[in-house]
Amino acid sequence: MRSGGGLAGLRRVGRPARSLVRRARKSHPLAMFALLALTVTISAFSLAWPAWVPTAALVIPLMLGGLVLKFKPLMALTFVSLVLGSYALAARSAGLQQIGFVVTLGVAAWIVLAGAKVRSRLGVKGTRGESMLIELRDILTAQGELPRLPAGWRAEAAIRSAGGATFSGDFVVAATRGEDLLEVALVDVSGKGIDAGTRALLLSGAFGGLLGVVPVEEFLPSANHYLRRQDWDDDFATVVHVAVNLRTGDFDVRTAGHPPAIQFDAWSGRWATRDADGPLLGLVETPEFQVNKGQLKQGDALFLYSDGMVETPLRDIGRGTDRLAGHAERLVGHSFQGAAAELVHEIGGPGDDSAIVVIHRMTHATEADPAPRPTTPNLLRRRRPTPTLRTVRQA
Repeated sequence: MRSGGGLAGLRRVGRPARSLVRRARKSHPLAMFALLALTVTISAFSLAWPAWVPTAALVIPLMLGGLVLKFKPLMALTFVSLVLGSYALAARSAGLQQIGFVVTLGVAAWIVLAGAKVRSRLGVKGTRGESMLIELRDILTAQGELPRLPAGWRAEAAIRSAGGATFSGDFVVAATRGEDLLEVALVDVSGKGIDAGTRALLLSGAFGGLLGVVPVEEFLPSANHYLRRQDWDDDFATVVHVAVNLRTGDFDVRTAGHPPAIQFDAWSGRWATRDADGPLLGLVETPEFQVNKGQLKQGDALFLYSDGMVETPLRDIGRGTDRLAGHAERLVGHSFQGAAAELVHEIGGPGDDSAIVVIHRMTHATEADPAPRPTTPNLLRRRRPTPTLRTVRQA
């Protein structure tokens, strides 16, 4: 009972504290006044009761100021803290102890001011800048979520950023037109990880707005036109865009400097690349993009992937694609359930962004997901012949 009462008491104290912090963030003069008052109070208590209130406690309002104040008021608070701290120590002692404290407080102030200076370039204070980045990351993640498909279809997507960063130069946008047409675009922005993340955030919003709105054949030209307007010098993007008729299984694949899609034919057990030549986005004023038409029959699957899945400094795209198909074939018996996440984990290169989209037309419209697969390493390490990929070209 005491434990429950203690937790309730902490919650009662925590609510006013959180409310006070929110008010301080909204009211800049109030925050400045409160921190100055706290600084003066700590200095006075340090003079009156040095054994109970050390002068080093002046670091507390300084750190709080770094969270709620803008740069110029924070500089004023820092100056006041240094002056009052030096005076409090001078009234009690002199020598190395005083000098060491002033140096330590000065270093702490420099660290706080350096962080505030960076945030002031964004026009935000405190941790709001980090919150904005988190919100932008969540937006990018939400736009990569595939729409709900009708019975008989499954689509999965997985992305892994280079170095474990939360931002990636690879992203996925998807949309449906009515109930019969699914459009998916997998985009790879030049660069990787956080360096490409800002451009990926911009393009994901623009491409997501184009997808499902402009005609299918106009998506890549429109995306190229938008990228040309950004004037990014040598930066570019590659895209693989697919439109699937969910009623008939017919699909169109178009690529812009991107690795080709690969298709699994359930009836023959063969894999085929779906080549559709097209230039990189952002480099040519009026590019032409070829189309490769095909059909997903029951049991078939279509894989879209970025070059991080198949290309490394020691392996070209052709060998990497064969390796990807070989791993994907081991998942056929499980209807490719969880294939996207597993392939990114097993095949994706650790030094590059990796992304993959799997679109599977199940054998029966009412087919249920199979039982969960065992997670033993032997499942993926079992040796099987690597499938031979054939190339299907259509203009």
